[in-house]
Amino acid sequence: MIDTQLLKACKRKDRMAQHQLYKRCFGFLMSVCVRYKDDHDEARAILNMGFLKILTNLDKYKSSVPFEAWSRRIMINTIIDEFRKNRKERETIEYSNFEQVEEYNTHIDFNTADRQFDAEELEMMIKTLPEMSQKVFNMFAIDGYSHKEISNMLGMSTGTSKWHVSSARKALKLMIKEKLAVSSRK
Repeated sequence: MIDTQLLKACKRKDRMAQHQLYKRCFGFLMSVCVRYKDDHDEARAILNMGFLKILTNLDKYKSSVPFEAWSRRIMINTIIDEFRKNRKERETIEYSNFEQVEEYNTHIDFNTADRQFDAEELEMMIKTLPEMSQKVFNMFAIDGYSHKEISNMLGMSTGTSKWHVSSARKALKLMIKEKLAVSSRK
């Protein structure tokens, strides 16, 4: 919980208060950035850009909304803005080997999977997804955006957004199944 006195001091441009706010917000904001950026240095750079936006927009913050939710939203929007800005540089087609992502009719016990995998392992699996599928999956499954919101933010159709989530789920299901098979042989 962020203290309202700290926010007031930040609005007055008190550097010590701004530093204190940065330290308090660093953990949860960095966790957002790391979900979208593989490189830790890039994630920290995005965090700093987003935090600057948070500080410059503190006058727009309304105390009826939890500060953490408000700042998380700004951070995600910063990540999306950076994605859009760099999109033209990366306007190459992303190819994926979709033959590897097969659906199996076999049963996976997700309760067993839940007990065997920790959050870091699942996060690493998500990071192996193609970049666009990873972004869309994170926005939908983790950050709670709707397909319509994702399509507006990333400039794609809602059908494409749904396809990326479906593709990511299939790939993750296959990865979980393979890891469970390997661990059951041990």
